[in-house]
Amino acid sequence: MEEAAAAPDGERRAGTGGRGAEDIRTGEPARIEDVLAEPALAAVRDLDGYGGLVYLRSPDRRSLVLCVVTGVPRSLLKSWWRVPVGGALPMAESYRRRESLWLPDERATMLRFPQFTAALPYPFASGYHPVSAGGEAVGVLVVLRSASLEPMAAEDVGFALRGAGRTMEQRLTAYARRVPAPAHPGAVVRGIEYDGQPVSVRLPTPPARTVQVGGIEWDLDADRWSVDDDALGLLGLDASGFGGTTAEVEARVCPDDLYELRASRRDALTTGFVRARHFRVLDEPAEDGQVRYRPVELWAHVVRSVPAGRLLTGALVDVAGAAGAAEAAERLPDGLFSLDQDGRVSFANRRCLELLGCERKQLLGHYPWQVITWLHDPAYEDRYRAAMLSQQPVSYLVRDPHGSWLGFVLYPGVHGLTGRVFRTAPPTGTEPPAAAGATAREGEAVPATAAPEPVAPARAGALYHVVQMASVLTEAVTVEDVCRAVSEQLLPAFGAQELALYAVSDGRMYLLWESGYPEGFLDPFEGVPLDTQLPGVHALTTRFPLFFESPEALSNAYPGIALDRMNSWSFLPLIASGHPVGSCILGWADRHRFTPDERSALTALSGLAAQALERARLYDAESAVARGLQEGLLPHRLPAIDGMLAAGRYLPGTQGMAIGGDWYDVIKTGRGVALVIGDVEGHSVGAAAVMGQLRSAVHAFAASGRPPQEVITHTNRLLSELEADAIATCCYIELDPRTGRALAVRAGHPPPLLRHPDGRAEALDLVGGVMLGVQPEAVYPVTALTLTPGSVLALYTDGLVEMPGSDIETGIEAVRGCLADTRTDSVEQLADQLIKAAHRAEDRLDDVALLLTAYGWEAGPG
Repeated sequence: MEEAAAAPDGERRAGTGGRGAEDIRTGEPARIEDVLAEPALAAVRDLDGYGGLVYLRSPDRRSLVLCVVTGVPRSLLKSWWRVPVGGALPMAESYRRRESLWLPDERATMLRFPQFTAALPYPFASGYHPVSAGGEAVGVLVVLRSASLEPMAAEDVGFALRGAGRTMEQRLTAYARRVPAPAHPGAVVRGIEYDGQPVSVRLPTPPARTVQVGGIEWDLDADRWSVDDDALGLLGLDASGFGGTTAEVEARVCPDDLYELRASRRDALTTGFVRARHFRVLDEPAEDGQVRYRPVELWAHVVRSVPAGRLLTGALVDVAGAAGAAEAAERLPDGLFSLDQDGRVSFANRRCLELLGCERKQLLGHYPWQVITWLHDPAYEDRYRAAMLSQQPVSYLVRDPHGSWLGFVLYPGVHGLTGRVFRTAPPTGTEPPAAAGATAREGEAVPATAAPEPVAPARAGALYHVVQMASVLTEAVTVEDVCRAVSEQLLPAFGAQELALYAVSDGRMYLLWESGYPEGFLDPFEGVPLDTQLPGVHALTTRFPLFFESPEALSNAYPGIALDRMNSWSFLPLIASGHPVGSCILGWADRHRFTPDERSALTALSGLAAQALERARLYDAESAVARGLQEGLLPHRLPAIDGMLAAGRYLPGTQGMAIGGDWYDVIKTGRGVALVIGDVEGHSVGAAAVMGQLRSAVHAFAASGRPPQEVITHTNRLLSELEADAIATCCYIELDPRTGRALAVRAGHPPPLLRHPDGRAEALDLVGGVMLGVQPEAVYPVTALTLTPGSVLALYTDGLVEMPGSDIETGIEAVRGCLADTRTDSVEQLADQLIKAAHRAEDRLDDVALLLTAYGWEAGPG
């Protein structure tokens, strides 16, 4: 459900500006989550809630990104880590309208936000309040509350949310004063944005009984650790290999609990004490290599025994024992187990192990539905979600491999879940009576009656799958996105093991996507014509779905058809607006009975998939045209200039139409050569069109012999007169290849980088002017430079240095370091090396342009 490794700090965009230690010493929050955690906890407490979330706007302002989560496993909310600002979702509506929302139960949520309910079909109440800073909306506070509690009046909810909102606004406004300038043009407040993984903050919990104690000493100023053998054992570290760094300790901590460890340092420096900070550390791995955790607590205080500063000394306490409780649980006639907040087993008594048929070491630290194969069904994991998100008991029946029926009752809490399992008589009918989300009072047994015939495991209702698929497909853009979404939704939803998606083109069927098939099995079916005697072809040509519940049924209908290891199949036509698109084939390893509801749901889902696929095919075609336009506007070949070598690179963004406004050029002038790079704001055909006009204008002004200042001044005035509602950045350098003298003008663009012949590299501090298109009469100062033979000048756009989770200064420093460290006689290889990291990024929010100029180099093979 959740990855085991912690996300590095580089994956978070919190606008800290590298101020961590200084801010902690003064008692000021060092990270954005420090600002938000305490008000979020207070809001949950004031509303008697069980969970809280804080979303912040993304750097591009298109999304709300989950920054802080408390009381709810973040793994349960993974589909909601990033939501579109324009989406039909309560958090987005609260942000857009800057209004509080109160949804007292699931009925109110369904009526107003059916898409939200489709993905979280559980009974809970929720409140939403916009978070502001400096008069500008920057995020949303969400509080979750059990719908079974005494209802709260909307005005009482609003009062509590407004109080928490005011506190957040005060803290965020103060925080914004201490971070770098805003990354987004026009932002009023600075640094209030987020683009990383959510940070989990634990709700207050009473300390557990100790089992094992290890001594620690933490030099807070030098940030060095000294631990005894017991603490090394608790952390799973080896004394010979431990270097005493915080990074080594953090690497052993569960990613959901990193906030608790880091907050310990803040507590120590601001209060002098750390009391019962609870987090989990990696335990010895299981035999199958899966990750497991051990809960510990940190108790410590600050002493001034270090000459250079302060020393935190105390104990790391193992709280995994609770021997007395375990002995009492062993005497119960029913099975008893406990899951931590993520759903991993933290305790199971002997009777539970007997009923589930497994060893304790197999179960502890793992998800039960992953260890026990007959519980490996989305429906049973769904019961866990229902309990945790509704905070109400949930009951259901399961048939074990021996044919016995077991009753399960789950009792949730904000820090985990306690479960009871017991033998019971079979239910009547053919379906287990407890639906997903059904509740049971404490101590109430699951109903039991006469034995039924064997039935398929209970699953969530067909309507849920249809609505959920529709919700997911609305966000799928490309054909690959649609195929992946269909595969990820249909296979687990209906328990299938194989999926193939075919598209029709020129009267033949071609494979778009497959999952689960033996290697090479589908090769003979590639490109078959529409008159071939195959069920996938017939489903498309007749426009009727075909269902086969056994290999015999399929072989009788299509003699001689090749079969693999599957035992049941569905062949679904993909029809969009009356137009045949392709076929979807699903296969089941076990014999599968298709109920009428399931047949209807699969047919409806195939229609949704067909519409999304047709839309995505049109998008891909338009995207190809856009890429062609972009490539046509960029120079195909840079001119050869005596005394210098140049290389250019361009990478489109991976979102939207993958077309942007970045450009570069090398232009011969009467006095030498002009090196220019620019970036028009936006990612659209319109932005590319403006870019083409600017590139032509700069080229014309430069070729006419105008000096650099006039070139940029005239270009700025031209952009202002175009009335294109666009702004751009630009860097223009005119170089005399004979002398190395250069004149540079910068209009809101990142600074160029210069590598000297001795290998040193620096960012050039050019005096800059405003961006183009902002002030028609703006004046742009000129900076004089002199390049030494053997130098390399790098011009680039911000897409190269702005990466999710880091500020632009960090990105510039990374490229500067790469420029200094890369040794090659080829300017082409050097350009490839500088752009390598951006090229490998799967999610580029911006396009990237790079222009390298090697002054005084001899032409080589590169």
